[in-house]
Amino acid sequence: MPDGSPEIFYTLQGEGRNTGRPSIFIRSSLCNLHCRWCDTDYTWNWEDTDFVHESSRKYKREEQIIDFSIGEIVESVSQFPCSNFVLTGGEPLIQEKAWAELMTAISGQFEVETNGTLLPSDAFLERVDQINVSPKLKNSGIDPALRLKPDVLKELVATENADFKFVVDDKSDFEEIQALCEAVVIPAHRIFLMPKANSVAELEANQDFVAGLAQKHGLNYSDRLHLRLFGAKRGV
Repeated sequence: MPDGSPEIFYTLQGEGRNTGRPSIFIRSSLCNLHCRWCDTDYTWNWEDTDFVHESSRKYKREEQIIDFSIGEIVESVSQFPCSNFVLTGGEPLIQEKAWAELMTAISGQFEVETNGTLLPSDAFLERVDQINVSPKLKNSGIDPALRLKPDVLKELVATENADFKFVVDDKSDFEEIQALCEAVVIPAHRIFLMPKANSVAELEANQDFVAGLAQKHGLNYSDRLHLRLFGAKRGV
């Protein structure tokens, strides 16, 4: 956070099924992917890497990562009047074991946000109430072999508490989404289309097109409420 504290904050869920729901976000660092439009690239886009991001910015690893114990996290979240927790990243499932320990230390409901390339254990899934899966498309700039794991996606579909959110930039993105959803057999009521946007101006430029696709095909539309309310900054 700007004051040097870890990114643990109380806000409104800005995307997906629970948009508008008061939630405590707990953000972990590190990711196994490197999307060129990622809005949290400070969790992985280090100076000593050759990852390409549209911002052209790089970050010092030592300035972005804070080690926080389970006890310190519990103490931090206790100040907020909320019991819905969103475990996010980066890619949070890289640290699955630590999240499992945290979920035994606090009571509440848990959402996890993941890119759909890592399959959590059954024990982890039993503790999670909502899985927000965001499979990456060609527009992410990542090799398909890295970003698409159909077997993992099928297992997540089978949990019946996973939603699948796709970042849409143009018509070719939607064609890719259709092919993937048919291959993995994702029910329409679990599919969310969200405009590619890292600013309110970009969101407003893309929202009509994406909302129209959702309505035409009987899918869900996801806004980026936090972007509208607070702008593109951390801790919101």
